[in-house]
Amino acid sequence: MNRAVDVITFGCRLNAYESEVMKAHAATAGLENAVVVNTCAVTAEAQRQARQAIRRARKHNPDARIIVTGCAAQTDADAFAAMPEVDLVLGNEDKLKAESWQADVKARDGAAVMNVSDIMTVTKARSVSVAGFGEKTRAVVQVQTGCDHRCTFCIIPFGRGNSRSVPVSQAVEQVRLQVEAGCPEVVLSGVDITSWGADLAGQPKLGSLVRDILKAVPELKRMRISSIDSVEADEELLRAFGEEERLMPHLHLSLQAGDDMVLKRMKRRHLRGDAIRFCDEVRRLRPDMVFGADIIAGFPTETEAMFENSLKLVDECGLTFLHVFPYSKRPGTPAAKMPQVDGAVIRERARQLREKGEARLDAFLAAQAGRTIPVLFETATRGRTPHYAQVEIDAGSVEPGTISKVRITGPRDGLLAGELDV
Repeated sequence: MNRAVDVITFGCRLNAYESEVMKAHAATAGLENAVVVNTCAVTAEAQRQARQAIRRARKHNPDARIIVTGCAAQTDADAFAAMPEVDLVLGNEDKLKAESWQADVKARDGAAVMNVSDIMTVTKARSVSVAGFGEKTRAVVQVQTGCDHRCTFCIIPFGRGNSRSVPVSQAVEQVRLQVEAGCPEVVLSGVDITSWGADLAGQPKLGSLVRDILKAVPELKRMRISSIDSVEADEELLRAFGEEERLMPHLHLSLQAGDDMVLKRMKRRHLRGDAIRFCDEVRRLRPDMVFGADIIAGFPTETEAMFENSLKLVDECGLTFLHVFPYSKRPGTPAAKMPQVDGAVIRERARQLREKGEARLDAFLAAQAGRTIPVLFETATRGRTPHYAQVEIDAGSVEPGTISKVRITGPRDGLLAGELDV
């Protein structure tokens, strides 16, 4: 019996989206009994986990073709090609081409086949659409990829290339396709999504794209924006959050640190005061807005006082969802050459940040008790509020993809418990 293609995805929402594109290409090409590992390069740990998954996949299915792609495969192609378990290494641009999936992908004479083009020469965003994501609840739509900035800790621009934007008409069509497939919620995603439009005629801003999509696809019930660089957020985007009810009141911010010196050494384009002002301004326009953020613990040269500034920023920005990264040294980045913080110190600072984040989330969840909230159900008993908090109902069931009102009874184990409001 022929076996289907299994895709193992690491990393960001954009990777999740591209995994669906690859599944569609593989199905069209008639590829069978293959394992695709879509890697992430954001940390050394992510790359280690990918290598572990590759070895595990070969052990569990000795006869499968193993295809490795994603950012780590783009930036470290030779290392993955040298793994005896790997049959094919596909670059980030190449994985989105239908023809890449029509070729013979079995390794020859023990050596993996490599199809990795120079990502830095790519100048146009590849617009690809996938109807449905296996679940009719939430779909990721790629509107931008690549990054023109060079943060000292980050290798992703070399995995994704320079910033490229999907034109408005193609972005609208992608969203419409998802809605017609039954998805009530779409997440606009990109590597540096607030740079959308800079390479298009007239240099439109992300806010105008959001408005255009909401106007062109009135059937879309909910829209979200993936992680943004707040310093690039345009005024139209901020107004859209204040005026468009279908634009959900939740933003994830790429903050990385709360100390000005650390931010400068990271080569970020904002200071801690900019982050605080941004959160205050968005809340002025949308009082119920909640924020998540990425923060790195133990960046090279970070002193205890510098770390305390990051810890205090969680409260000063009023963050609700915290994504903590213990600093991971990435070869080839400027930060790797800076004086490093001791590993035990990094782990302790990450623990304190996570503890702070858990306290903030607990307080937010507790404040929801007694409220009746529209919940988009992802399963028969679990769903998400507009603020992206997870809700579980104690009785009854709902068709996945349905938005139903739930009366919140209180927090429970990091989520909200509730009852259907009938």
